[in-house]
Amino acid sequence: MGTDMEQAPTERPSQAVELDAARQVQAREYASIRRQLSFTGMGIAAIGILFIFMSGFDVALRDWLRPLGWQPVSGWYPVQVLIFLLVLSLAYEVITSPLGYYGFVLSRRYGLSTLTLKGWLADLFKGLGIGLIFEVAAVEVVYLLLATQPRLWWLWVAIVLLFFTVIMANLAPVLILPLFYKFTPLPDGALKERLLALAARAHTRVRGVFTMHMSSKTTAANAALMGLGNTRRIVVGDTLLDRYTPDEIEVVLAHELGHHVHRDLWKLIISQSAIMLAGLYLVSIALNWAVNTQHYYRALADPATMPLLMLLLGIFGLVIMPLSNGISRAVEYQADEYALQSTRKVEAFKSAMTRLANQNLSEVEPSPLVEFFFYDHPAVGKRLQHAGRFAARHNL
Repeated sequence: MGTDMEQAPTERPSQAVELDAARQVQAREYASIRRQLSFTGMGIAAIGILFIFMSGFDVALRDWLRPLGWQPVSGWYPVQVLIFLLVLSLAYEVITSPLGYYGFVLSRRYGLSTLTLKGWLADLFKGLGIGLIFEVAAVEVVYLLLATQPRLWWLWVAIVLLFFTVIMANLAPVLILPLFYKFTPLPDGALKERLLALAARAHTRVRGVFTMHMSSKTTAANAALMGLGNTRRIVVGDTLLDRYTPDEIEVVLAHELGHHVHRDLWKLIISQSAIMLAGLYLVSIALNWAVNTQHYYRALADPATMPLLMLLLGIFGLVIMPLSNGISRAVEYQADEYALQSTRKVEAFKSAMTRLANQNLSEVEPSPLVEFFFYDHPAVGKRLQHAGRFAARHNL
């Protein structure tokens, strides 16, 4: 597949699409290996934190950094915090780099990645650089609030994170994603008019329809409604444009528009912010116990508390992951319902879901336990059943 689409797809007749049994075998293998890699990464992080606690490395590093104890605000040591974060983050990235490389090899082995090693490394370092900038800013803010607002730091951190999430939802399509993918306007034609009409029926104002050149990196397909307010736009992957009928592309975009109609982005932002607020409050209780009761550290804003903070947030993230994924699956189910109601194209919906499962190497019928813990979308099999029930209810 080429990376440049000279024109939008013309009308093609719909045809029956069946699940590829061989691809499903591969999908189960691939998903299982990916989970093992994820568990291994978490295990390495846990062992690393345990080593830090048992060896006293956290306190030793803080004491070694004592000459860098500049305090622009009383109790806040930004240089020490920065070095602590760099040491912990970079050490983890170096130790787990073989896992990342194996993930790259794996995606090529299963035909999902089109990246060369050079391209993969370029994306890896860009991602690490951008991620590190955001991490440094976030952690410095946390420690500034730990120093200046020791009783309510968790509330202020949640508010800052909420504000940051909204800003990034608005800016990511124009600032972050173009660093990784090429975007070009979808040429004028029947498909563009159809997608804009679909957005108009959903009372959704968009800045245009764009092709996201995914084929330069992957064989997987996707489409999305990206951005907020003046950055909202329809984005269709070129890997979708070159394989799917206009009806199938329409129902995929109708699903994305369903999120806007139901204000799902705001629902998810608010629900995840509420969960994060609860988590930060619990972390605050544990941190106060470690500092003020057990006297393991000098103060809440002691940079040596960073490994403990990471551990507590990591444990909380694992515990609430099923809840977060359950909320997301419910939202995705409603978006599917909207796509079916607004288009009435049940067969196109089914064929699109089937093509996506074949193309993206998605498990159609994962274990219920795996779906409960790890899936933020309903399994493809359940989405197909949903479409079947909708058709039966409406005699379609």
